[in-house]
Amino acid sequence: MTWNNVLSLAAIACLSTTMATAGTSKMDFAAMYEKECQGCHGPIHQGGVGSDLRPEALKIKNREMLAEKILHGVENTAMPAWEGTFSKDDATGMIDWLIDWKNTVELTLNLDEVKKTWTKLADREELAKKYPNPTEVKSVLDITFATERDASLVDFIDSTTGKVLSRHKAGFAVHVTVTNKKNPRYAYSISRSGRLTMFDIGAPGQPALASVQVGQESRGLAVSPDGKYVIAGNYNPGGAVLCDAMTLEPLKAYDTSRVIDPDGQITPSRVASLADTPYGPYFAMALKDAGHTYIIDYSKPGFPIVGDVPNIGKILHDAFLNEDEGEDFGRYYMIASQGSDVMGIVDFKEKNLAAKVYTGDKSKPHPGQGSSWYSKGQKKQLHATVSMNIGSVVIWDSNWKVVKKVETAGGGLFIGTAHHTPYLWADCVLGTPEYYNEVHLINKDTLETDRIIKVGKTKGQLIDAKTKKVLQEWDATQHEKVPVNEAQSTVSNETLLPYPEKLGEAVKEPVQPRLLHAEPANHGEWTMISEWTTGRIGIYNSKTGEFIKYIQNLTTPTFTYSVEHRQHIPGA
Repeated sequence: MTWNNVLSLAAIACLSTTMATAGTSKMDFAAMYEKECQGCHGPIHQGGVGSDLRPEALKIKNREMLAEKILHGVENTAMPAWEGTFSKDDATGMIDWLIDWKNTVELTLNLDEVKKTWTKLADREELAKKYPNPTEVKSVLDITFATERDASLVDFIDSTTGKVLSRHKAGFAVHVTVTNKKNPRYAYSISRSGRLTMFDIGAPGQPALASVQVGQESRGLAVSPDGKYVIAGNYNPGGAVLCDAMTLEPLKAYDTSRVIDPDGQITPSRVASLADTPYGPYFAMALKDAGHTYIIDYSKPGFPIVGDVPNIGKILHDAFLNEDEGEDFGRYYMIASQGSDVMGIVDFKEKNLAAKVYTGDKSKPHPGQGSSWYSKGQKKQLHATVSMNIGSVVIWDSNWKVVKKVETAGGGLFIGTAHHTPYLWADCVLGTPEYYNEVHLINKDTLETDRIIKVGKTKGQLIDAKTKKVLQEWDATQHEKVPVNEAQSTVSNETLLPYPEKLGEAVKEPVQPRLLHAEPANHGEWTMISEWTTGRIGIYNSKTGEFIKYIQNLTTPTFTYSVEHRQHIPGA
């Protein structure tokens, strides 16, 4: 049975269930769940970042309390308040729909089906000949990628000026963008809707070259250091697809619809993190629900799985690699187990689990891009993650011992650093509204919080964390986004959304900014911080934390990726 047939059956089943439980609500629960809920709760409702929402888990709970959680959210988690979108009838109807839900959307990954969706959008070789050198920047290393989640856009920004060069429709909720380190002219994005897209960021307008639908819901992405292969990971159908990095031709599918989970049961598993490494010709592939990490050797015929590291923990998610200098650079894949409160340390050399770093009871580690650095003050290599539901930065050494837990204002999703900044930049995006507008700057040598960036509804502040003195204050007036019409690319067969340079009218009722994902940019001079709720990206001085300027007119900006910075980071 093909994906289209399976999805048609699923849609019919979901529609009938929706109509049967709607009551006075007019909401399409299946469509709402697919758009807003499955990212955290999973395509078959099995949970992950969010709770398990399968009928057997919900039937033992109070329905009214569950509906209240939809309306008012859950503090210190990724669950927001939906009272602005859901009525009380909508919330109770959604709970009824979830409790009556039947699993009709589970698919099996099939390479032949993937190959049917492979599409060429522009001629890569012709563009490379016509534009041998970058046309809009001095070097492609000057470019930073940005994601506008709810607008389904990937943006390319000149990170030396802050100018938005182009905005591309690349599938719903683009999750990750990466570059080809061997050939940094080429970039890739994966959307939550399963679309893998390849771009030429050296040509004018950064055109899309090819796309392929690797699944129905996807997350992870990695490119081999030799520049030959790109691999994308799926939540549904569970598995990963390995493609030719110069054409996006699908070469192999790794199906994870039947694997053994930590409880010894045969179950489907989503694929969360994927990572390449300079340590060897390997991809690491984390099986979110199975608690395993596969190690794939892309240098061998057939791209075999040469390592299977089990018993890491439950609900595997984000990961990053160590930056220890010397022969161990990129040797260890540090993967968050959010159901077991650990960072599992997978050894590429021995192909085993080297250690488990316990991050704290019910801490749900979520490193995002993670941080690994040599601390001159501590005289050793250190690594760090934030926790989703606890305001805590957990720091450990290369003996896999926790050396410090630094308190922050709330649960976070991302922690980042670079050689050029003295700080770890930790967000509090999952904290309460009075604190999720903060980013904490932790000194990499003293392991103490030095400064706090705090952006209010009308003004921003850089605060000395110890004395509470305001070191800088700036105008943070929010502005309406300037609407623009979609346009067809003149270089590639794709739809673009032009970027308006004009600043809109001031917002009469500003919202609380929600800050997340600090990314070094402009060759270490800047750090970019996304503001989810205000539609802008703030640019800050990497060495001092001082505000510089905003990039406006964006929609729910999230993930950013500096090509120059990530050239030096293993597995990023």
